[in-house]
Amino acid sequence: MEGPRRPGWFGFGFCGFGQALGSGRGPRGSLHGPEPLVLGDLGGGAPEKAQAAGTDISQVRPSWSFTGFLTQDGRLVLSGSVNGQLSDCRDLLASEQHLLVLRMEVEGTPAEVQAWAADPELQGDPVWTRQILHYRGWEKDFGSEDQAGGHGTGPLNPALLPLVPEPGWYVSPRQPFSQPLSPELKARQLVLGAEHALLLGGMGQMYTWGTGRLGQLGHGTLEAELEPRQVEALQGLAMAQVAAGGWHSLCVSETGDLYVWGWNESGQLALPSRAIAEREKTVADASGLYSCSPEAKMPAKDGDGDSAQFISIQPFPALLDLPSGSEVSTASCGSRHTAVVTRDGELYTWGWGKYGQLGHKNTASLDQPQRVDYFTDHLLHVEAVVCGPWNTYVYAVEGKP
Repeated sequence: MEGPRRPGWFGFGFCGFGQALGSGRGPRGSLHGPEPLVLGDLGGGAPEKAQAAGTDISQVRPSWSFTGFLTQDGRLVLSGSVNGQLSDCRDLLASEQHLLVLRMEVEGTPAEVQAWAADPELQGDPVWTRQILHYRGWEKDFGSEDQAGGHGTGPLNPALLPLVPEPGWYVSPRQPFSQPLSPELKARQLVLGAEHALLLGGMGQMYTWGTGRLGQLGHGTLEAELEPRQVEALQGLAMAQVAAGGWHSLCVSETGDLYVWGWNESGQLALPSRAIAEREKTVADASGLYSCSPEAKMPAKDGDGDSAQFISIQPFPALLDLPSGSEVSTASCGSRHTAVVTRDGELYTWGWGKYGQLGHKNTASLDQPQRVDYFTDHLLHVEAVVCGPWNTYVYAVEGKP
């Protein structure tokens, strides 16, 4: 008989402010490869309990200098430049200025969204609140355990914010915290990049708006859009998930296809990046590989001998195939890196890697997907990935489901 699959969270990348991220023992505040998450605040100070506390975390919400951990009993634990705890929490939207917290309805106290200042110690009162109407019905439709996988010890809280359990508005970590949203869009998911927003509609349609100067809206131009506009290039394709990086975007179709667009400066779209090619050429020159070794990685040449076209901005959605040809189950974006989980439980990452946020035990940036071998080597099945701006958190279980 198959033994129980023990779940756990793992982290890697930037932890320069002491935010919980594996052991946090990496050089100069970074961790270059995955390690089991240790969060002492949940374990009462005992190391063995702190290690086990990783299984109590239902979801992770990272910002740049701190991370929020949501537990199965509704606690929010903050680690890094912001510290503190809140009870009765359902979700968190973290930024360096404010935390938007969805507080649950408890003993007659209405559910509400609260904005807290991102001060070193979370204390006092929120700077803004808004009560939620029809919370219970929305929770049933969008936040059930079955929707999130239903393992009982896994990530039980799918991302809810910045959508709120009430039609007609969403929240932003910048004032004004409440933003109008047409209920006609029937939003299933909404995510925020640094300067843009993506919305997944009720029938799998894609809408984007905000700043488009780096192609992150996917409309084929670099113009801004003040209101949600459907991405015409994806019409007729039903999408299941969307994700926004700092200035790039992606979506996963119901059939497991991955589409990417926006800024590609660090290879985060897995398209040819001039910055990465020039770095590889410099390394090859310095090592003597440039002229004498077939291992030297040179920028490609076209028929005229000029450098082939590198892609800095991709203003239309581009279909991206993983090296294994695997279908994608879920994806996440950091500021300039990308991570996807395949339906067979493997993790692929690419893009900016300066702090080890790609998980390949180095600081190299990549403009093509590469599997994170740690999980396959340890016979771990990856089920979820959450990218912070400069780091990555992964949820995995032992064995195959």
